Amino acid sequence: MRILLELFLTFAKVGVMTFGGGYAMLPILQREVVDNKGWATEEELMDYFAIGQCTPGVIAVNTATFIGQKTKGLPGGIIATLGVVFPSLIIISALAGVIEAFSHLTWVQNAFGGIRVCVCVLILNAVVKLYKKAVVDKATLVIFLLVALGSYFTPLSPVVFVLLAGAAGIVIKALEGRQAK
Repeated sequence: MRILLELFLTFAKVGVMTFGGGYAMLPILQREVVDNKGWATEEELMDYFAIGQCTPGVIAVNTATFIGQKTKGLPGGIIATLGVVFPSLIIISALAGVIEAFSHLTWVQNAFGGIRVCVCVLILNAVVKLYKKAVVDKATLVIFLLVALGSYFTPLSPVVFVLLAGAAGIVIKALEGRQAK
């Protein structure tokens, strides 16, 4: 029971501190789930984010569900999911009534502009940290570059890139295995 409460509170903390969507949540998840709690490795967190990107729903909620399920099975997945959405539900409910009244104010618009810049930096920091763990050889560098260029220059769904990168990883490791024999 204690671990379920810990899951709920940890993901509620993540949920309340996240502005800017699921990608902005990545650095907070890294700190809380990987560094502080040890519920997942950085590699697992990257995998959960990749799968969360490909599955229906919000990436942050999907990731919380995966980590909760890994930690404490089905109840853990449900509790972690509830934890991550609970703060947003409360905050959005509170703001819904007043946002219209204040959104036209210059200082409110400027505050949101500053928050957006901050979120970009947080996402960049997470990307750099993940890059160091994910791009470990020439093959993964090639996959990284192809996905980066493809996602920038084409309108393809992220699901396509994840599937193609997964297939490329399988093929590359199979070829490496044959060469080792």
